[in-house]
Amino acid sequence: MKINIKKVALTSLLFIPLISNAAIQCGGYRLTIDDSEGLTRVNGELVTSQKVKYLGAAGDEANAVWNMSLMPARDGNNYGFEFVKRKGKAFLNVQLLQNSMDAPRIIGSFPCKKVPD
Repeated sequence: MKINIKKVALTSLLFIPLISNAAIQCGGYRLTIDDSEGLTRVNGELVTSQKVKYLGAAGDEANAVWNMSLMPARDGNNYGFEFVKRKGKAFLNVQLLQNSMDAPRIIGSFPCKKVPD
């Protein structure tokens, strides 16, 4: 399946409310949109990949999942993020990605809320 970058960027802009200076806070993670590229920034770092999957009708931002990765982050680790909006609630799942398949998974889940930027 071929991904249209402009479409992904446009739909990414819709996941954060179109209020000036809006951000989403999920635990210790702050999600914002990079205006120049249309990708998400996590704590100020631009994600390296991003995909959007709609759970309902196409374009339904209220029921969607954003999968993002940050490889590597400032701390040298690789992270996978899953931002989920469903039924008016939003949460962020974060996983530390490790080289060894035998290593225990380190996963956190955080409720999200809108905050001023």
